[in-house]
Amino acid sequence: MSARTYLLAAGAFAIGTSGYIVSGVLPAVSEELHVSHATAGQLLTAFAIAYAISSPLLAALTGRWERRTLLVVALGVSAVGNLLAALAPNYPLLLVARVISALGAAVYTPGATLVATVLTPPQHRGRAVALVFGGLTFSLVLGVPVGNLLGGPLGYQGVFALIAVVSAVAAVAVRLWLPRVEAPAVVGLRQRFAPAADRRVLMVLGLTVLACLAVFSVFNYIAPLLTRTAGVEGVAISVLLVAYGLGSVLGNWAAGRLTDRFDTRKLLVVLFSGFTVVLATLPLTMVTPVSAAVALFVWGALTWSANPPIQSWLIELAPANSGLLLSLNASAIYLGVGLSGVLGGLVISWVGLLPLAPISALLALMALVMLIFALKPQTSSTSHPHALEDSPQEPNALVVVSPPSDGLAKQWK
Repeated sequence: MSARTYLLAAGAFAIGTSGYIVSGVLPAVSEELHVSHATAGQLLTAFAIAYAISSPLLAALTGRWERRTLLVVALGVSAVGNLLAALAPNYPLLLVARVISALGAAVYTPGATLVATVLTPPQHRGRAVALVFGGLTFSLVLGVPVGNLLGGPLGYQGVFALIAVVSAVAAVAVRLWLPRVEAPAVVGLRQRFAPAADRRVLMVLGLTVLACLAVFSVFNYIAPLLTRTAGVEGVAISVLLVAYGLGSVLGNWAAGRLTDRFDTRKLLVVLFSGFTVVLATLPLTMVTPVSAAVALFVWGALTWSANPPIQSWLIELAPANSGLLLSLNASAIYLGVGLSGVLGGLVISWVGLLPLAPISALLALMALVMLIFALKPQTSSTSHPHALEDSPQEPNALVVVSPPSDGLAKQWK
């Protein structure tokens, strides 16, 4: 894999750490700003909702930008947002700073994913997508735990300042070592958003929302759940979360290679089926520290392995409009994340902590059903996937120099 793809993944690591770091510094924010843990947790919700709303809008507004410049600016905005978070003297200003950081992340993640696929041969597209998302998953393994450790001695200000520095360094590196990638010709808004009306695209976005809602409704409350089921606290929980992060990295890595070799759709059915079962049985499997580590590892692997095949599937559905579709999918991810805190809190308030995982598994099952319906062949010629490619390329999509070579496109013919 090209060193340029690793550079894009490094930027994704900075973006991912910026997004997830609140869970690591939440105690420090709560103590220093004298707000409750629930209030401090809304910083993650604000980031997620701002990301979800702004990603497709910013994709349209920046469609004429040269892609390297776009990524540099996105990382710069993220750095500014984190610097403002470090300087924020109160909770409202910190909330505003988190929204600014989200704007940079909303542009960078789908943009870097698409640039990686353009700079990589089509037969290695899945690996390229997996590598970029590997930066995000690695932020769970390293970025968030380190933020948790540094939150005490440095305070939340020091942690956000450190992330701002990492984001700025990533911006400089992208500017120096990533080649220029020009934006394609400009088209109208109607043509640009045409792929979003396709039934399969809508279902993929819907199952992404449901899957993320199921995952993070449990993950947001994994610490008290582990204390209840496995009897662990403090550092032991941090160690177990590393097991989840390692599983995420391995699952994402393996899925990238599987996506390049096998039927994307069948792979997703297997992954969603396994993910649903693991999620439903978490209260039964996380009964000792060892079994909890195994369950979290498997859960993380299955959860994060879905990203490469979903991203590749969206690109296959409409290569000429893939920039918009990746932005919409990124919005779907963070919409699920943003709603998860609300849903998880409601479930815990109504029925308690232990039923949270099985109830969330029902959402995962709904996502699996939606996936199966999305796999049904189109009966109308107007819904043919390649019909979406007849319009001129929309400005946020990079030029895919050749069609998919892995045979997946043939199955739609």
